[in-house]
Amino acid sequence: MMRALSLVMIFALATAGRVTAQQDSASRRHDATSQAPGQRDTFRRAVVHYGKWLPVAAAVALTAMGAHEHANSKREFDRLRAVCRANNTDCLIGPDGRYLNPATEQLYQTSVHFDRRARRRLLAGQGALIVAAGLFIADLRRHAGGPENKPLAPLEVSGDVVEGGARVGLRVSF
Repeated sequence: MMRALSLVMIFALATAGRVTAQQDSASRRHDATSQAPGQRDTFRRAVVHYGKWLPVAAAVALTAMGAHEHANSKREFDRLRAVCRANNTDCLIGPDGRYLNPATEQLYQTSVHFDRRARRRLLAGQGALIVAAGLFIADLRRHAGGPENKPLAPLEVSGDVVEGGARVGLRVSF
């Protein structure tokens, strides 16, 4: 599962931008003649621009589900600890590493099961976040002058070659 998820993330990030060698392929020339000029590029920009929010939503949802599964695991493990505190003989471990009491072993296995589900969901959420970051970067690359909503657009930073320092300026328009 983890290898497949890793491969999907790598593939998604690798295919986010076009490679220079792909720009002049025969299939692209054929596709360009069948569609209006710029129509395909505009569609891709729209997919990247609006599609970047889908992995963000997936990351939030998977993280919330992972937290829920972790809470389930913690609840079951707390029940196991309560059993062990009440009667220590219920928590004896056999030579194979399992609890001798089947009810105690079941509590432990349930806790492990929820823990594994939580781990998978949290890792998938992190993978979705990486994909979202790649799409945000791909969306920023498509704007010629940078994003339209720069938080500090009037702030200018430039290097000073003569003095070897940096200049910071603030421009206010009226």
